Amino acid sequence: MLVGRARHQAGALSGELRRRGAVVIEIPFLEIRKPRSFRPLDAALKNLGSYDWLILTSVNGVEAMWKRMEKLRLTMRGLERLRIAAIGPATKKAIEQRGAKVDVVPKEYVAESVVRSLKHKIKGKRVLLVRAKVARDVIPRELREAGAHVDVVEAYETIVPLSSKDRLRATLKNPKKRPHVIPFTSSSSVRNFVELVGSISKMRTASLAEIRMASIGPVTSATLRELDLPVDIAAKEFTIPGLVAAIERTSAAK
Repeated sequence: MLVGRARHQAGALSGELRRRGAVVIEIPFLEIRKPRSFRPLDAALKNLGSYDWLILTSVNGVEAMWKRMEKLRLTMRGLERLRIAAIGPATKKAIEQRGAKVDVVPKEYVAESVVRSLKHKIKGKRVLLVRAKVARDVIPRELREAGAHVDVVEAYETIVPLSSKDRLRATLKNPKKRPHVIPFTSSSSVRNFVELVGSISKMRTASLAEIRMASIGPVTSATLRELDLPVDIAAKEFTIPGLVAAIERTSAAK
């Protein structure tokens, strides 16, 4: 099993897989780093009281936002009147661990479901969306169409860790080390994997044909297909436990 999550986040997925007897190799497909400028985020955080809703779409966003609040010496008082939406249970847990209350978690943990959960609640409201530098524009676009005033600020960015390239290619080329399954937890992890590997068409028959690609959700699955990779395993629940369960079910059926 090859886990490509960012180094500081790989433990949750790797641990779940190892508890089920998998042999795990960790080679990060992405790296989390600070945005080039904190000015937009800082300005928004200093004016939290002017917003009605806060939307957080990842644990990385939660961690980055709270670190910045600490740096600016901002208290939780700015969050007291805000209603908060989290895209999934891991994000919700990260917010609640920091003492804030989450009002909305969509039924499905994708941007479209966030929009469905909020669009009848936000007409005329001011919404702050804290997210990665590169992200889909579904949430801000559709909430604006529903009548909300949406500010989007970058809290972090994901980059390709070029230090992983040689190790990843060597692992895929070596029949003794080649993984049976690669689980993907985001579209960015898929895109970065392809960039690290190089030409998928050249790699397909020699190194990728026997590897099953596992997807955490429909957006990740769409990116796999867009980049000519198969979706051999798809989680029914779009979470790390859901992804692990899907891999386990498929392995048991073999």
